[in-house]
Amino acid sequence: MDLLDIKDPSFLKKLSIKELEELSKEIRQFLISKLSVTGGHIGPNLGVVELTVALHKAFNSPQDKLIWDVGHQSYVHKILTGRAKEFDSLRQYKGLSGFPKMGESEHDVWETGHSSTSLSAAMGMAIARDIKKEKSYIVPIIGDGALTGGMALEALNHIGDEKKNMIVILNDNEMSIAPNVGALHSVLGRLRTAGKYQWAKDELEMLLKKIPAVGGKLASTAERVKDSLKYLLVSGVFFEEMGFTYLGPVDGHNYEDLLENLNYAKKTEGPILFHVITKKGKGYDPAESDRTGNWHGTGPYKIDTGDFLKPVNSPPAWSKLVSETVRRLAREDERIVAITPAMPVGSKLEGFAAEFPDRMFDVGIAEQHAATVAAGLATQNMKPFLAIYSTFLQRAYDQVVHDICRQNLNVFIGIDRAGLVGADGETHHGVFDIAFLRHLPNLVIMSPKDENEGQHMVYTALQYDEGPIALRFPRGNGLGVPMDETYTKIPIGSWEVLKEGHDAAILTFGTTIPMAMEAAARLEKIGKTVKVINARFIKPLDEQLLSSILQFNIPILTIEEAVLQGGFGSSVLEFAHDNGFYDAEICRMGIPDEFIEHGSVKMLWEEIGLTTEEVVKKINTMVIKKQKRA
Repeated sequence: MDLLDIKDPSFLKKLSIKELEELSKEIRQFLISKLSVTGGHIGPNLGVVELTVALHKAFNSPQDKLIWDVGHQSYVHKILTGRAKEFDSLRQYKGLSGFPKMGESEHDVWETGHSSTSLSAAMGMAIARDIKKEKSYIVPIIGDGALTGGMALEALNHIGDEKKNMIVILNDNEMSIAPNVGALHSVLGRLRTAGKYQWAKDELEMLLKKIPAVGGKLASTAERVKDSLKYLLVSGVFFEEMGFTYLGPVDGHNYEDLLENLNYAKKTEGPILFHVITKKGKGYDPAESDRTGNWHGTGPYKIDTGDFLKPVNSPPAWSKLVSETVRRLAREDERIVAITPAMPVGSKLEGFAAEFPDRMFDVGIAEQHAATVAAGLATQNMKPFLAIYSTFLQRAYDQVVHDICRQNLNVFIGIDRAGLVGADGETHHGVFDIAFLRHLPNLVIMSPKDENEGQHMVYTALQYDEGPIALRFPRGNGLGVPMDETYTKIPIGSWEVLKEGHDAAILTFGTTIPMAMEAAARLEKIGKTVKVINARFIKPLDEQLLSSILQFNIPILTIEEAVLQGGFGSSVLEFAHDNGFYDAEICRMGIPDEFIEHGSVKMLWEEIGLTTEEVVKKINTMVIKKQKRA
């Protein structure tokens, strides 16, 4: 079958089991080939080939709602709904999204890039269906990792209480990105080895009813007998006690088992928990044998060897620079503890975990819990390092406000993937953290210009004992600058003058400093000198230096790879107003008031006008305007 010819999943209804198995092989070969060029979430998608095909065969999308949790495992779904021909553009600028996207297809009924949202969305859809008296199946597909998220457990509680008709597919591959952790993971482990019991319960009831004379009497106690049987056959009845009918565990790569159980689930009233065991990366040896999470999502790779195509001798990754600095400092201070919400690989904490296993805590996909655990540690004079992506820190906002900042606790928050992140797109861009953090009392926010300053900021953060402190740093690699052998504590709130000038000033930090320096060099060639400031402390501002610039009465341009509303530039405007500099000429550059889609960071910068050319243009305009007024 030519996958490029697929327009919708209806053709699956006519295929035999053998034909479905052949289709699965073709899909895997297609994914392995295409993703070797574009990169992407290969491990999760290879693991759900049969499950996705079976779901589309058993249900009628989009009338029946297939709701993918996280969404990075939706590539097979995209192929079956007519998007195979777009895979050459996967995760590229203006190309196919790596996550469900309503604008791409009517079969994408829910958009997501964060975990643990599918069950709540499904409940909303089920309520709407029943109010409107419609007939459809609601089928959320959630992984065992995402099920550990607090939001998923809240939804399970509500669904089980309301008894809405819903078929929850639990895709259990024992992995999220890294291997899963937690008590619920252990419950699932016992279920995996317990064997199916729903069929045994039904068969027992039928047998009891067939016995002459005493059949009716025995049948009246069948439910009690069946409930006893489930305790015998399953080591843990977590889901049934929550109000679900539990089906499984079922081999997620066996079409006969999948379809038989799905058809049974369709006939069963109330909420169903259909437990499916899959193998992440199935069908491609490097991905299938991975136990570290490296094949969860990748860049391009060589198909024959599985080698990743990465630049040789590149500077250190920001995540590794930060985590390894924390690790070195932890050798001197046993109070330093690292915490991550299911991102030990992405946050490059493997080395810390290996050296300090008793001081490294992966709490699972539980960002709120991670933040408050860090707060609890800080109350006991420990030094917690909370390693968390900017986009996931959004989920722990109340805990940062209520538990960390309000109590003024010494928590070091490492905000990874700050700024635009590229191919993962709008759900993963870390552009909101400044706006939602800088107004919080007691919190210090830093951002380094390069990896050398970054290591000094890590040292500064772990020496700081006056409250919470956050270090935001980008995805990708550093600049390759020389590294100091000894650490230096940077005075809190101090900025750095990188270049002197008297015609205008640029205030910026982090990734946009090279842009500012290049623009200043271009402007100097045409006779305009620009002061460039490394505004490395986003909060508190360097009020002394900022006041001197405002008093000098030159145009100021702020640049940030973050949203403009409520951002760093806004804080400069506020300072100017609050201190009586009402005539100050201040212009801001940053992320506009819109969600930015996926693509390379360079292309996205160009799209929103965050370029050297635009900096030169704005400075020129402001300087000329000031000269005319003078």
